[in-house]
Amino acid sequence: MWQEKHCRNQDREILKQEIHQESYQTLLWRLQMKEPFLRRFQSWEDVIAFMQSGTSQDPQKDEILRPIFQAHDKDNDPRWRAILLVMFWPGLDSIFNKKRYMDTDQNDIWQSLIWVFLQVICRINVTQRFDRLTQKIINDTIHNLHAEYRPLREQTEHEVFEEPEKLELHAGSDCIDLDEIDCRMAKDTEIRKLRAHLREGRISDTDFSILLGTRVYGKSMAEYARETGLKYKTVKKRRQQAETAIRCYEESMN
Repeated sequence: MWQEKHCRNQDREILKQEIHQESYQTLLWRLQMKEPFLRRFQSWEDVIAFMQSGTSQDPQKDEILRPIFQAHDKDNDPRWRAILLVMFWPGLDSIFNKKRYMDTDQNDIWQSLIWVFLQVICRINVTQRFDRLTQKIINDTIHNLHAEYRPLREQTEHEVFEEPEKLELHAGSDCIDLDEIDCRMAKDTEIRKLRAHLREGRISDTDFSILLGTRVYGKSMAEYARETGLKYKTVKKRRQQAETAIRCYEESMN
């Protein structure tokens, strides 16, 4: 946990250093030519400090966000997104701390949070939403994060694992005769191993299900993702992480 937080802090510091570059200062000067309110700030650091102070209901914050979103809508310059990311970092950190229970992989949920935040700011249209922009960004980010994790949450909460014998009835197999017996025994052995890893906490219920479907019963990750409603990227990453956890444990026992 400490290492993950350290990495997040490093990412934040890198972004903060980036927006000190002259090209970013040029963006501020360009906005100041059109927006008198922004002329009180000497740098983006001053702008960000103002945005991170007070309350989200302060209408003056709209005077900052509105021209930024107008400029972003016009040129889609990624530097605007970097500025907004640093600006909203404390809010994102607060959301992360409140919603980290949604995923056993803390790095995954942080990356998902950043992803949905970037989606939110790319969809802001100040001609339709003129004020209370800070609140909208935070609220939409939380809402979209829940939507991102809904398939995974429903899978975890409602999944009922069948007994190996029942799964065997419809799993399908290329094994026949004596080979079928060997195949069944190998699968049963693998399932028992996975259940032991699950019981000892090395993998989660969802990881167990993914490994059971894709490694034991031979479904492709794409097929498993379609059947469960999970994203392919999620299935692939969770399987890789689960297999890494199992391999590290097995290597430590040798």
